[in-house]
Amino acid sequence: MAIIRWTPGRLGARTPWTEVERLRNQIEGLFDSLTGSGEKRGLAGAGVFPLINLSEDADNLYLTAELPGVSAEALEMSIENENLTLRGERRIPEADKNVNYHRREREAGFFRRVIGLPARVDADKVQATTKSGVLQVILPKAAEAKPRQIAIKSE
Repeated sequence: MAIIRWTPGRLGARTPWTEVERLRNQIEGLFDSLTGSGEKRGLAGAGVFPLINLSEDADNLYLTAELPGVSAEALEMSIENENLTLRGERRIPEADKNVNYHRREREAGFFRRVIGLPARVDADKVQATTKSGVLQVILPKAAEAKPRQIAIKSE
C-alpha cells in the first residue's frame, strides 16, 4: 500500500483554486487580445495607432491625435459621410547593421485609422494643425447637426 501525501497550496500542486486562477488568466488574456485592454496593465501587444481623443461642444468636434515622429507632410486626412480617415507613415532611421537591440518598441511603417464621427461635419471648414507630434483638428458641425431652438406657440 502506498501513502501519498498531498499538501494544498504546495508549489506545483494543483488545487481547484489554482485551476480556477489559471482559467481566469486565460479568459483575461483572451479578452485583452480582443479589446486591446492589456496595454493598460503594461502587457505587450499590438495597439491602435494613433491614439486619439474626440470631444465636442454645440458647434464643433475636436480631435487630438498623438503622432510622435510623423511630419505633417507624411499625413493624409479625409472625411467621407460620418467617418474621418487618418493615414500616413512613421519613419524611424535605420540603425547600423551591427546593432543588437535589447528592446524595440517603436515601430515604423504605414498606418490607417478610420474614426466614426458622432455628427456630420462641414468638410470645407475643417482646420488641422500639428505641433510637437500632436495633431489638433477642429471639425465644425454641419448646420443640420447643430442643435436648434424651437419656438413653442401658445393657443
